[in-house]
Amino acid sequence: MNHWTIYHGEKPAFLEDYLALPPLARLRDVGMNCGCEYTSFTRFRGLAPYSRYDHSLGVALIVWRFTGDRAQALAGLLHDVATPVFAHVVDFMRGDHLRQEATEDGTEAIIAGSAELQALLRRDGLTTADVCDYHRYPIADNDSPRLSADRLEYTLSNAVNYGFCALDEAARLYGDLRVGTGEDGRPELAFARAECAERFANVALECAKVYVSDEDRLSMQYLAELMKAAVERGIIAEEDLYATEPEVIAKLMSDQAMASAWRDYRALSRVMRAEAPGPEPGWRRIFAKKRCIDPLSLEGGRVSGRSTGFRERLNAFRGASQDVWIRGE
Repeated sequence: MNHWTIYHGEKPAFLEDYLALPPLARLRDVGMNCGCEYTSFTRFRGLAPYSRYDHSLGVALIVWRFTGDRAQALAGLLHDVATPVFAHVVDFMRGDHLRQEATEDGTEAIIAGSAELQALLRRDGLTTADVCDYHRYPIADNDSPRLSADRLEYTLSNAVNYGFCALDEAARLYGDLRVGTGEDGRPELAFARAECAERFANVALECAKVYVSDEDRLSMQYLAELMKAAVERGIIAEEDLYATEPEVIAKLMSDQAMASAWRDYRALSRVMRAEAPGPEPGWRRIFAKKRCIDPLSLEGGRVSGRSTGFRERLNAFRGASQDVWIRGE
C-alpha cells in the first residue's frame, strides 16, 4: 500500500539513497498492522499490504512538503528504523503496551551504527543528533491529540485500507492542510476549512476504534504470548525481533509446537466477550493504549471545540471501558 504520490508529486532525489539502505529496506517486511493482518478476523482479512517502509516514506514526504527541511524529513524517514517485527506486539511482550514507546528504543544506535547511513548524513551536512529523534520537530511529531505527519500518514493510509474513506477523499483532505499554530505557539498541521477538519477527525476516530477493538487487542496479546514462548524455547532469539517478519515466521514454522501455535493464531476469526472468564482456557482481560486526534482548522480551532457531535463521540471513546474478558476462536 503506497500513497506517497498524494503526499508529494515526486520523491526528492536526496531521499532515494537513504531508502536503499538496509535499516530502511528491512521495514518493507515489517507491517503496520502489528500482526493482525495474519489473522482471519473479517476486520483484518484481505487488507492491502502496508509496511513500516511505506509509512516511513509517507511521513518523510509529508514533512518535506510542509517544511522543506532535510533534517526534519530524514528524522521522519528514520523514526521507525528500530521497529521490531510485528511492531507494537513487542510492547505487549515487554509490558509497555499502554505507552507503546519501547519500540523506539535503539533508533539512535541503529543510525549511529550504520556506516552507509553516516556517509549520507555527512554528505548532507547532518549528524546523528539531527535525525535520530523526530519528537523534536513538531510537524513530524507532537503530543496527542494534535495532528502530526506521523499520525496523519497512518490515519489516511489505514482509513483507506479499512474502507472508511476513498483514496480521492484522502487526497482532498490532505490538500486542505496548512501549517498552523497550536495553543502552545508551536507549528502544527491544520486544515484550512473546518469541514475538512471535522471529516478527518471522525475518520481518525473510526480508525482509533479499530486500534483498540477486541480483535486487535486479542491478536496482539495472543501473538505477544506466542513470541515470548518462542524466545523462551530458543526458537527465536531477541535479535531476531529486529529481522523481518518472513524470517521470524520461517523460524516459528521450523518447530512443531510453534508452527501449531502460529496456525492457531492465523485461524483466529471470532471473539467472545464476558464480564467474567468462563471455564474454557484462553480468556484474557487486555488493556490497550487509546489513540485519538483532535485537529485544528484555521477557521474554527479544534474540532472538539466547535462540534458537539464530535466532542461527544470523542469523549465516549475515551471513556469506553476495556475491563472485559475476551477469548478468541
